[in-house]
Amino acid sequence: MPVLLHIDSSPRAASVSSRLAAAFVRQWRQQNPSSSVVHRNVSIEKLPYLDEATAEAMFTPAAELTSTQKRSLAFCNRLVDELLAADVLVLGVPMWNLSIPASLKAWIDMIVRQGRTFAFTTDGISPLVPPGKKVYVFTARGGTYPMGSPFRVLDFQEPYLRTILGFIGLTQIEFIHAEHQSEGAEVARESVASAERALAVLAG
Repeated sequence: MPVLLHIDSSPRAASVSSRLAAAFVRQWRQQNPSSSVVHRNVSIEKLPYLDEATAEAMFTPAAELTSTQKRSLAFCNRLVDELLAADVLVLGVPMWNLSIPASLKAWIDMIVRQGRTFAFTTDGISPLVPPGKKVYVFTARGGTYPMGSPFRVLDFQEPYLRTILGFIGLTQIEFIHAEHQSEGAEVARESVASAERALAVLAG
């Protein structure tokens, strides 16, 4: 039974990125009726930020963990388990201040784990997430950041996500951007419609 992990990161009820991600998930489920979906909105859930106790527990060998440290790691381990169990990862990501919401960064800080999703080796870094997982990222952006434009260097959203997800072994990534969301209602609607057409092709 295929498993899809759906992570939203906007707290807005009218979120474009969340709407696009949800539309993809609905269509994917139609194509995979026996599937299972795990959904989190890391902003609405107010995902905790990495604290000192959890960080220290992350770097403590499993055999040496105290009961307190095990409790500190429990939620973090659950998030990693969800990721490792998933066949497909879907992210709904608004662009905030040229990057990603802090809530999504909090999730990333929990799932990028030495010994669980990556390892240091004599040759450098070794991803530990099993290969073959597909990632679909649905974004909403106020402007646009095409290759070759002077605005390209301001995009800290897609490059960061590609890099950090690739770091743990998630390299099969598709981005669908709903851009121009701050440039007037008509052009914003056109961009969303274009994104919806693109996601329909991906889900099919």
